[in-house]
Formats: sequence, structure tokens, C-alpha cells
Amino acid sequence: MRYIKWIGAAIGVIVLGGALLFFGNYYSKNSAEVASKNTKTTVNNKVTSKKGIKLTGTATQDNYKSVIKDGNYLVGKARGITASQNDNQYNTESFENGLLNLAKNKFSPKSYIFQEGQYLDASTAKKWLDRKSDSNPDGLNPEDNGKKDDGRNPLYLQAIEEQDFMVQSSDALQLKGIMLGLAMNSEDIYQKEEYGANYTQKIDDNTRIAKGKELAAEVVKRYRKLEGVNSNTPIVVALFTEAPSDSLTGGTFYSYTESNNGDKISGFTPVNDINVVLPMQENTFNYNEIAANLNGDFINFQNTVQGFFPNLSYITAQAQYHDKTLASLKVDVTTQFYSQTEMNSFTNYLAQTAPSMLPTDVDVQIRVKTVNGVQAVLVQKANGKSYEVIQLGTTN
Repeated sequence: MRYIKWIGAAIGVIVLGGALLFFGNYYSKNSAEVASKNTKTTVNNKVTSKKGIKLTGTATQDNYKSVIKDGNYLVGKARGITASQNDNQYNTESFENGLLNLAKNKFSPKSYIFQEGQYLDASTAKKWLDRKSDSNPDGLNPEDNGKKDDGRNPLYLQAIEEQDFMVQSSDALQLKGIMLGLAMNSEDIYQKEEYGANYTQKIDDNTRIAKGKELAAEVVKRYRKLEGVNSNTPIVVALFTEAPSDSLTGGTFYSYTESNNGDKISGFTPVNDINVVLPMQENTFNYNEIAANLNGDFINFQNTVQGFFPNLSYITAQAQYHDKTLASLKVDVTTQFYSQTEMNSFTNYLAQTAPSMLPTDVDVQIRVKTVNGVQAVLVQKANGKSYEVIQLGTTN
């Protein structure tokens, strides 16, 4: 009997091995065929590839496909590098998202692929954003004149954001345009001595605007010299005002210029962007002109949610308007939940309530925060029918 069991087991292994070999060959053959097909077609809602180039899909035609390299999203080489510390978290979001929205006017998502900046590297960005000095002749911010009061030379340029726009040709992506954002400080925070108190130096609008124009022309000249950027690569430079560190909103873009060949730039075109904090007071600037209806809807949402869950600290939002039309809405909900089950229930409730009370024709983001940080993010794309819920943290 024992030998019969061993013989049966051996036969089973042989049969299983043969099956695995058969299906393995079958899968390999058909996978190759699928991969071959994917090199010829682009499926809108999937990651696709063509001879080693991989692209993400898009949820709508208003969004860009973006680039994946070696299985990972291709991040910007100089992302996150700034001249000084600014604690306003909304500045970065407004800067990056606003630049991408401006890009759609020049580089349509239907024709171009989005790539995070790959031509300005981190070490060069640091040099450019630092002060000009004997040891750093490439500094775009002015030399330190040694003064410790409002007579000092402030840091005018806070950050540079590069976004590349590509087209797919044969087996490669070709650079067809660059969007550059220059974040200009409205104030410069400094210390009179190391580890000392912080002081704030205001930068008036006329000076900021004049310096921005000078820097835009200089940055275009420098980009023309970077490897991979041709003399006829279209470059758009958009100027952004950083909001103060204690502001409840992020900054806004206020003008842009273009360079289609060489170092020459066009005149500056104004950008009419406004950020408002919700809920607004009725006597707030631009209240009746742009935000009265949205403010009423938001207050209803705020009251409904706070009435349902008593442990909420507060609910606020930042609404961005472009040419007096709502462009995006970001909501922050701060709460004191004590368990993950409460957090799950609350986010599900938000996902069910928000579509009927908040705008549906623009991108809306709701962040749920506790003292431990952001616990969940709910996202609704423009003209979407529901919110995607992303749980980020855990509570005790």
C-alpha cells in the first residue's frame, strides 16, 4: 500500500509539471501577442507601452498621459527645491497644479504627453535659487549686502517648477515644449543671527513684478543652454506670487510670457487667478462677484456634516477661480476620531454626501485630518459621478 501511495504521488507531480509547462508556454506566447498589440494601441484607462516607453492612462480627455520609467513614475529632477522655508502647504499645491492648468492652453492633453521636469537637475536648481556670490556666480537671487533690516536684499525667487511636454515618435518621446513656473516671494523671512528670531521683510508688488520679468528672461537664456533643449523648443514662463506663510490659501499666477525661438520672449499676458477661503464673510472682497453661491453651498455642507458627526473641529476650503470661473475646490476636514472604524464610516458618509452639496463640474479634493496628520483623501474629478476614497493612515 505504501508503494502505491508513492507511485500515485509521483504520477501527480509529473502531471502537474506537464500542466504548468503547457500553460506556461501558452501564457508566454499569448502575453507576447498582447504586448505586441499594446505597442500599437493606447487604451485610455490603462498603463500602455511602446518599445520600452510606458505611459499612464487618463480618466478624461482633459488630463495628460504621463511617463513611467523602469516601472516607476518619472519624478522631477529638481522638485521640492526652494530658496528658503515657507510653511504654507497650499503654495506648493497651487504652484504645481496652477502651472499644469495653464499648460493646457498651450499644450493640449489631446496632443501632448506630460513629463515631470528632466532638464534642470537638483544641483543646478540649488545654485540658481541661492544668492549670487563669488563662490556661486549662477545665483539668481541678489548678493547679500550685509544689512539686517529692511534695507537688506531679499530673496525674490523662491522656486522653479519645470514641466515637460512630449510627443511620441517611433520608439521614443521627443520634447516639444516646456512650462516653467517662477515662484516670486511676496515676503522674505530671515534671521539676524543663526538660530535667532524670525523677521519678515515685505516685498512690494511693483518690485516683485519687475524682478519677475527680469528673471523670466534670464531663465529662458539659461534653459536654451541645457542639454536636450533646442533653440526652437517652445518655452512658456509663468510668474507666481507666493502667499505668506500664515495665509489660509496658496499663491496665484499673475502673468506669463513665451519664447518660441532663441532667447527672445514675448510680452507678458496677465492671468486672472483668485483664491478664496470658505466659509467667506459677506463683506469679503469679491464675495458677491464670484463666490456667494459656492459659499452658501459650502456652509450647508459644513452644517450637515458637523450635525451628523459631533467630533469635528472645523471644516474649511480653498476655492480657486480662473477668470471668475471656479477651477478647483480643496476641502480640509479636521476631526478627533478615536478608531479606524469611525474613520471608515466618516469617509464613506462624506463620499455619499459631498456629490449632492459640492460642485461636480470641477476637481474636488477632501482631506480628512487628525492630530496625526492626513488620514484619508477623497477625490472627485471634474464631471465625475462619485468620489474615490483613499485611506492613508490609521487611528488608535
